Amino acid sequence: MASFRRPAFPRVSAALALAALAAGGLGGCHHKSESATRIAVIGEPGAPWAPAERNSLAGHLLAASLGEGLVSFDAEGKVVPGLAERWIVTDDGQSYIFRLRGAAWADGQMSAESVRQGLRNAIAALKGTPEAPDFAAVEDIRAMTGRVIEIRLSRPMPQFLPLLALPEMALPPRQRLAGPMTLRQDGTSAVLSPVPPEKRGLPPLEDWGRVAHPLRMSVMPAAQAIAAFNAGKLDMVLGGSFADLPAGGRNLLGKTTLRLDPVVGLFGLAVENEEGLLSSAPLREALSMAIDRPAFTAQIGVPNWQNTTRLIAPGSPADTGLVIERWAEMDLPARRAMAAQRVAQWAKASGQPARLRLALPAGPGADALAARLQGDFAAIGVEVQRVDQHAPADLRLIDDVTGEPTPGWFLQRFGCALRPQACSPAADALTAQALDAPDANAARGLFAQAEGALLGENLFLPLGAPVRWSLVAGDSLGFALNRWGLHSLPPMAIRSR
Repeated sequence: MASFRRPAFPRVSAALALAALAAGGLGGCHHKSESATRIAVIGEPGAPWAPAERNSLAGHLLAASLGEGLVSFDAEGKVVPGLAERWIVTDDGQSYIFRLRGAAWADGQMSAESVRQGLRNAIAALKGTPEAPDFAAVEDIRAMTGRVIEIRLSRPMPQFLPLLALPEMALPPRQRLAGPMTLRQDGTSAVLSPVPPEKRGLPPLEDWGRVAHPLRMSVMPAAQAIAAFNAGKLDMVLGGSFADLPAGGRNLLGKTTLRLDPVVGLFGLAVENEEGLLSSAPLREALSMAIDRPAFTAQIGVPNWQNTTRLIAPGSPADTGLVIERWAEMDLPARRAMAAQRVAQWAKASGQPARLRLALPAGPGADALAARLQGDFAAIGVEVQRVDQHAPADLRLIDDVTGEPTPGWFLQRFGCALRPQACSPAADALTAQALDAPDANAARGLFAQAEGALLGENLFLPLGAPVRWSLVAGDSLGFALNRWGLHSLPPMAIRSR
């Protein structure tokens, strides 16, 4: 649902939001801005419809508000109709058939062919990103009739519908807006107004003028957003991650306004190359062994935060139950003694300093992590240089969320197709076999072997679970915790009647 990473959710280009702005113009049903719900999205300062970073949360939220996919998420992260009014899944789980609603789509009636092409373009845009494997099973997209579209899969994917609801699959408007909301600029803010249902091919709502209201969205750094919220200038802050957590939770944790999403995903350090100090699995293991995860858990102060030495989140629906936590039989001093010996032997043999570049995002939470890792690695004789999250590095923080946890999601993030510089062909082969396994038990065993293979290569140094937080004033409408860590804007624009 991380720069914004979903995972996640997570990529959508700023060009999609810009296309929506250009297509939607300044039209739409706008209300007085004074009645707007005031929202800040954590990110780089600037116009929210032109995010500074391609993977910004603001870009994702706008894509899902101005455009629309076959299906969408409601406030709780449940799949609801979008462009498709209904759908069926065939018994073999490999065919999803959607009937489009009768909505006008600017330059003519929305058609299955136009949606088909839009979906193909959206999937093609994911090439080379961590999200690409999620759609690798899409075998064909067919326009069956003017209002019926079929998506054929090469294998069953029970989690496929939520994937189609992600912002990446929101089809951009054409000429004029067809999505749930319109946008206009007001200084450095974007004012988003809900589109009346009848203009979207939906049944009209007779008291629409009373229940619909606009949202005023700005993009701010976390510290500025938290200060504005505490001063009563904002109703909501969205997009908080681990990196944005104030040191020790000051001014944030413990407040009744804090909302922590129940997310699952990857949070740890990915190996960027297999050279020097990272040239062998035992050396990479030494680094992972040196990390004091329980101390880090206490340091960040997030309630019920779970640290792990596993790749697949323990206790999640993706967990096979066949892989256990690592080094359980060794205490921290023993682990560090073994790790220090390996590092010293490498330094003596290579004649090189034991030094690593660590790429982290900006923010007080990331600062705390940097200090922790510098201390942990210094304990085994390794010096750590912190670099910008986009700079060349030896280790880079991964902070990704999945809303539909499956073993394949975790394993494919480290596949050779995405990370050829540091991957495990053996784990890739086992993952592929598991995805094509004839039954669940066979798949479970193969996924466990694949996780074991990746853990053995030590190409990822796990830390724990991702963190996604928001600040919400009182009972702000349309906000609900969800497993994606994504909060759809359209539900926030409708007051209860």
